[in-house]
Amino acid sequence: MTQDELTVEVASDKHLIYVDEILKTIEDAAKVRGTGIAKRKPEYVAQKIKEAKAVIALQGERFAGFSYIETWEHKQYVTTSGLIVHPDFRGLGLAKRIKDLTFSLARTRWPHAKIFSLTSGAAVMTMNTQLGYKPVTFAELTSDEAFWKGCEGCINVDVLKRTDRKYCICTGML
Repeated sequence: MTQDELTVEVASDKHLIYVDEILKTIEDAAKVRGTGIAKRKPEYVAQKIKEAKAVIALQGERFAGFSYIETWEHKQYVTTSGLIVHPDFRGLGLAKRIKDLTFSLARTRWPHAKIFSLTSGAAVMTMNTQLGYKPVTFAELTSDEAFWKGCEGCINVDVLKRTDRKYCICTGML
């Protein structure tokens, strides 16, 4: 398989049929990695798709990867989240293509926002660095309670709570 066989595009209503598979792929990856990937509800992912705040990768009609965007503090902060590549499509540079389009989408829609990412994965840290992100303390990220509530679905949330949101397994990158 080659990169040419995979399409990466801004998700739309026609991609709602992939919501369950997206969530299953994220859940399976969290189990394999043994690290935190925050769980999201189907309605949440569907809303990101409907709002054109998501990027999807397909091989024909087969799901290959996904990521979404969320805004915080009146769109002053934007996070790129939920980056996942189906195991059958890993090692092809697809995560980078998804991340690049997600970043471009965020920068186009909210040109003055601070774009950030939380990750515990080395591959995502590398991609973020290539896009110009820098590691920062959590104090430099959004203070929006709704954002931090999203960490509740992660197995490492106890670390975040014990340290009063100063430290976690994830690295904040801005």
